[in-house]
Amino acid sequence: MIRIPLIVIWVVLVTIYFSISAIIVSFITKNDMPNKVAAIWARFILAASRIKVEVIGLSNIDPSKSYIYMSNHQGNFDIPILQAYLPVQFRWLAKAELFNTPIFGYAMGRAGHISIDRSDRKSAFKSLSNAARIIRNGVSVLIFPEGTRSSDGNIRQFKKGGFILAVDSGVPIVPVIIHGLWPLMLKNKVFVRPGNVLLEIKEPIESTEYTRKTKDDLLKKVRYVICESFYNKKRERS
Repeated sequence: MIRIPLIVIWVVLVTIYFSISAIIVSFITKNDMPNKVAAIWARFILAASRIKVEVIGLSNIDPSKSYIYMSNHQGNFDIPILQAYLPVQFRWLAKAELFNTPIFGYAMGRAGHISIDRSDRKSAFKSLSNAARIIRNGVSVLIFPEGTRSSDGNIRQFKKGGFILAVDSGVPIVPVIIHGLWPLMLKNKVFVRPGNVLLEIKEPIESTEYTRKTKDDLLKKVRYVICESFYNKKRERS
């Protein structure tokens, strides 16, 4: 029972340390060093929690190309898992509340991550336009299309914003599936039991043949790929 409080303290300390490090680095260099610092931060948290991650499907992506990565959202550990083990440079399209977190939020802004305020429709569309511009300039973006964490381990309905972004930017969507995290979640959903997680990267899905009018068809296609893989693996484990 002592372990969880110790991990809480550890996570807070390393988050403060690496957030400050990322901020400092962002003023010194214009490259992706802040995001490399974030990857180290993520690995520290996973190591302390004894979460081991296996990655499959890396051959499906070209690191030199920009994509919109879309992942299922099981819990708080999704962010460190993706930050540490998705071996490409990307920016998060994240809820505005995260950017209000002291130090950590400022570090996210300095690293180029994109804030989206879902409570303000006009602001949200402005964020999507900004994200589309960034993607067209060759930077990948990562989105949780469910919008928030799962409450029961199943995949929630997808929001449409990410698919508007896809058709506006014209880059492929890469479905990413996190397997095996939910059974490790503790009741408070803050920390997890030690265990193994699988990160699966699927083949890119082209968005150029879709428009804003047909974005729902793209949503259904991406959701089918993610759900099929997720529930097949879930049945294999049960």
